[in-house]
Amino acid sequence: MLNRLLTVMLLVLFTSISFAQSKQAITHEAMWMMKRVGAPQVSSDGKWVVFNVTDPSYNETEQVSDLWIASTDKNNKPRRLTNSKGSEGGYQWSPDGTYLAFSSKREGDDAAQIYLLNVKDGGEALRITNLSTGAASPQWSPDGKSILFTSSVYPNAFTDSANKKIAEERKKIKYKARVYSSFPIRDFDHWRDDKQPHLFVQSIEPNSLAKDLFTNVSIVNKEGFSFISASWSKDGTEVIFSASTDLNTAAYQEPTTNLYKVSVKGSDAIKLTGDGDDYSNAQMSSDGKYLLCYASANNNYKVYNINKLVRFEWPSMQNKTFLTPALDRPINSYTEANGNIIMSVEDQGNDKLFSLPIAGGKPQLLSNNPVGCYNAASVSADGQTIVCNYDNASMPTEVVKIGNNNHVFISSFNEEKLKTLDLPKPDVVWMTSSRGKKIRSLLLKPAGFDANKKYPLFVVFHGGPAGSWKDNWGYRWNYHLLAAPGYVVLLTDYTGSTGYGDKFAQDIQFDPFEGPSNEINEAAADVIKRYAFIDGTKQAGGGASYGGHLANWMQATTSQYKCLISHAGLVNSEAQYGTSDVIWGREVMNGGAPWTQNKVWKDQNPIRYAAKFKTPILVTVGEQDFRVPINNSLENWAALQRMKVPSKLLVFPEENHWILRAENSRFWYSEVHAWLKKYL
Repeated sequence: MLNRLLTVMLLVLFTSISFAQSKQAITHEAMWMMKRVGAPQVSSDGKWVVFNVTDPSYNETEQVSDLWIASTDKNNKPRRLTNSKGSEGGYQWSPDGTYLAFSSKREGDDAAQIYLLNVKDGGEALRITNLSTGAASPQWSPDGKSILFTSSVYPNAFTDSANKKIAEERKKIKYKARVYSSFPIRDFDHWRDDKQPHLFVQSIEPNSLAKDLFTNVSIVNKEGFSFISASWSKDGTEVIFSASTDLNTAAYQEPTTNLYKVSVKGSDAIKLTGDGDDYSNAQMSSDGKYLLCYASANNNYKVYNINKLVRFEWPSMQNKTFLTPALDRPINSYTEANGNIIMSVEDQGNDKLFSLPIAGGKPQLLSNNPVGCYNAASVSADGQTIVCNYDNASMPTEVVKIGNNNHVFISSFNEEKLKTLDLPKPDVVWMTSSRGKKIRSLLLKPAGFDANKKYPLFVVFHGGPAGSWKDNWGYRWNYHLLAAPGYVVLLTDYTGSTGYGDKFAQDIQFDPFEGPSNEINEAAADVIKRYAFIDGTKQAGGGASYGGHLANWMQATTSQYKCLISHAGLVNSEAQYGTSDVIWGREVMNGGAPWTQNKVWKDQNPIRYAAKFKTPILVTVGEQDFRVPINNSLENWAALQRMKVPSKLLVFPEENHWILRAENSRFWYSEVHAWLKKYL
């Protein structure tokens, strides 16, 4: 009997070892071909949930994105709702659960339009809008009879015929020139033009025409007008929207976003807020008694201000109440139903789901799961059914239902593929810096990890700086793919990171590179001392955006890294100030404009230390990046070549701040791995 038991135990052990050894390290192909699951939308009765799913492809013309539906009780597996070449966006249930409204550019459409799909009776989706300027972001009126949506139109063109006429006239112009009289002139990856988003309302009855709600709104004529978002009032007679009227002042202050309301029948907009705070993401409470929104401090000369959830009485807009006064964490998103607010909150590398009574009180955690991130919550009308997205560092996004202080998977599109991959869970490592700050890092081991071996350390710097290395899945800097060749990856949240309180994020002001880089280097030294499997003689560092800035600062100030990788990184902060699409925040960060030549501009600018550049570095950039324009990478390249530093430059003509195209991404990762292999 004892021998038999021993045989069974050994068999189980060997089977487990064999199964573990059969799992593979992730490849770019395995990562890229994971199905991408979008934000869920639950029906008002809580029985059904709809979300989009993208089937990726290295051939972009073969990529498919469709809507899927599943029952929230899991009695019905997810099934495909749509099957068209055009992807569906902004999908939303009608109040009675009969229809889905969404925007899509389908065959025969010159621009995206709003479509309705009868979910109960089935059939093909029917297009209800026909604007030459397109239509997006549909929202049902409370009675389910009309759709609110946005369309970008020409100035003072309040009918589609007027927009068509202007478009035809502009086609006849023989010269090509962009003309500006105020800042900003570029956004992220495109040049700004004079088109502006307007709000439209259209009945769902056949042959109805769309009505531009901004026809009589005077603020749209202001040079600094910029529409942000909108929502219906409870009775459906008005629309509340957020907008800025001073965007043209962005060169010397933070533009302010306020709330306005406009009648669906047509009227001038009435301003609802104006106390200097920044207001956005307004939502009417389900009982119509309150208006909820975000509010954050503005123009207080801070590099970062946390958003607070605020409640106003409606329609008086009296008794402004902060619902989360003690919550020193950013709110990612929120929604309300039946007097209860569900919100996703960033906290120390995790996005957690909380509930909060609209009357106020202490937020209650909805899941005791300490792993991963919960986002994009959607709630049934009675507030009883909560669905959201969930992912973690070892699993792409899926749809889950929240209940009993945990979650249940509604979708599991990547489950079988994940079973074949060795994706170790990251360790959370805390250390106290030389400045006395508590610093958190994620430590990721490679596939096939053996504690008896020695591994090089790849230290990766996150962007932002108002960002964080979260326990989530990513495609641009996928933790596991970076580690796959056999590296331990260290991801440190330095001062300036979010999720650790307002002060921690603000403390980077006047110390953009030196303090954060010291914390990163101290975290690296800490894990080298703590873990025997890390080879401290073989370290590499790299990052993108602000992480790219830090990589260039490391180039200027330390020789501990055998090689560096800088994507979309500044090397000359003065040149970055003059060419980026945003500038005021850089002045706030550094304590003045570049021409003041204060201590920060003088002492924390990598290019000033070019004589010390010597670490081999891979420099990569997207040519359409207007956040950290290509000139900085070219200036970096010139200095590196002048100083005879081993270096390589990759320029992606089609990419912006990120490397998003499939083949470009595959090539970028291969070059990163080759660079690390060469020097580690």
